[in-house]
Amino acid sequence: MPIEDDAAIKEILKRSKAIAVVGASPKPGRDSGTIADYLARRGYNVIPVNPAYPEIFGMKCFPDLTSIGAHVDIVDIFRRPDEVMPIVEEAIKIHAGTVWMQLDVVNEDAARRAEEAGLNVIMDRCIAVEFRRLVQ
Repeated sequence: MPIEDDAAIKEILKRSKAIAVVGASPKPGRDSGTIADYLARRGYNVIPVNPAYPEIFGMKCFPDLTSIGAHVDIVDIFRRPDEVMPIVEEAIKIHAGTVWMQLDVVNEDAARRAEEAGLNVIMDRCIAVEFRRLVQ
């Protein structure tokens, strides 16, 4: 069952250092790029993941999670719900701590798979909104 408790979400945000933003985009008006930039300015090590770009907002961009080669605390997913399961499988493979599905990204099967593998799951919430509400 995805985490709903504010104290637990706040703790995840406070202890996390590296956030991979899957689906990050440099295109104006895209929340994925704006939020990646916002999180980087708040001190997180943001790792954009999108095979279409070599970098986003000056940050090196990776084609997938397994290419990162460093620990990732949170995998923040900006993809359609039907595209989430392969991302969750990669998150499990790299031993990420938390899978975070953005607003309107709901995939119960992927959430269950992540939880069964020992990952925290937050679903249908905006990481920037939760950061502003609980941490800042």
